Amino acid sequence: MNVVVLGAAGWTGRAVLANLAGKHAIRAFARNAHSWDAYSDLDGPWDDGEIMYGDMTDYHAVDRAMEGMDGVIHVAAHLSGGDDNADTPFLVNVKGMWNVLETARKHGIKRVVHVGSCQTVHPEGVFFSAEIRRPDATRYAVCKRLQEEMCRQFHDAHGMSIVVLRPDGIVDAKLGIGYARRPLGNGQSLRPGTVCRHDFAEACRLALETPGIGLEILHITGMPEASEFCNCDRAREVLGLEFRADFNPYR
Repeated sequence: MNVVVLGAAGWTGRAVLANLAGKHAIRAFARNAHSWDAYSDLDGPWDDGEIMYGDMTDYHAVDRAMEGMDGVIHVAAHLSGGDDNADTPFLVNVKGMWNVLETARKHGIKRVVHVGSCQTVHPEGVFFSAEIRRPDATRYAVCKRLQEEMCRQFHDAHGMSIVVLRPDGIVDAKLGIGYARRPLGNGQSLRPGTVCRHDFAEACRLALETPGIGLEILHITGMPEASEFCNCDRAREVLGLEFRADFNPYR
């Protein structure tokens, strides 16, 4: 397939690019050339396909990124924080999601894979199925829930084939660090929702390739105890996903 990865230079995006290498023709979409600096010391340079720069909030930039593509993996996100009155998190996460879905529909893209976000353990003890939405109401949580609802709506209205993946905490079990480069372990327990970014990248690729999907919303976590709390077994069933990361050294 011709695949565009949106947010390609980020923590998860770099793992997705590595996983797709040699399997699909890749177009990497990032905000600017400096975006690669964040993880270049960990992942090295990337030159295994086309690179395109643009802003997720710019409809025309996203539209250009979709031209000629068969599939899209959307990992771009604004993690919020800072000024509670700032518009950027809503523009990137909500308007950006609209731009992705509408341009994908326009170009007849066969599969959209969206990296959402969700808790693994519901605060009220409810099992997280696809139909159970995250109940928290931080700005980031609301944006991610709105993204998921938009995906549902585009599937219902246009029959689009969409997979929403719900990670909880994405780390790197190979390097032994988390997103902020904080070491894993050191007596700290790993959350049930923890997943290695390389296993998560495998989930993204399988979500892209697996035939016969209309709409799936799946928790992706590499911790075996997560099966008690969320529908991660459904991800194994639908995608044929196997988690390879070893978290035992960090427990």
